[in-house]
Amino acid sequence: MKKRMIPFLLLLVMTSMHVGADEQSWRFRVWLDDREIGYHDFVLQNQGGQELLHSQANFEYRMLFVKLYEYQHQNQEVWEGNCLRRIESQTDANGANFEVRGERLGDRFVIEQGADGQELPACVMSFAYWNPDFLAERQLLNSQNGKLVEIEVSTPEPDRLTVRGSEVPARRYRLEAEDLVLFLWYSEDQQWLALETEARGGRRLRYELL
Repeated sequence: MKKRMIPFLLLLVMTSMHVGADEQSWRFRVWLDDREIGYHDFVLQNQGGQELLHSQANFEYRMLFVKLYEYQHQNQEVWEGNCLRRIESQTDANGANFEVRGERLGDRFVIEQGADGQELPACVMSFAYWNPDFLAERQLLNSQNGKLVEIEVSTPEPDRLTVRGSEVPARRYRLEAEDLVLFLWYSEDQQWLALETEARGGRRLRYELL
């Protein structure tokens, strides 16, 4: 018999009643070439040995007042160490809708996608940019579509990056996953600073930390 998952948003509400949680947040302005198109926010709370992540993205690209592309994404994750315990995400990618729910059940991580599902190893990581440990993985869970994808990550290269108006030393990583190529920048103490990738038509999509 299929085990029923605990409603994730209910779990999040119950857990968030804990008082005195440590919290980190990252707010990124998102650019397509030289045009600002939206934002992507991440809030991470440490509560009783678990980490709760909420992320929300909203992009909109217009040309001459005509909306050409829209992207909305919300993701909730619960982590125990470097292992994902639960995930629930909803995405609208220009009219294409995705919904993913998953949680660890015994020795497996079970993903539900509508009537479909899959079982993964008990300890999986998503594209947890805020946690540089994810760069050591060889497979990551795509929070938008629920697929486990193979990745390759380069050795970091020294770089310099302008963050909040000041130039700082940074380490740049190149991450490849299927047809996706990402560049990620971290500070010398491994704090996430920026992201960049190539969008459709050879354009450059980048995250600028606020």
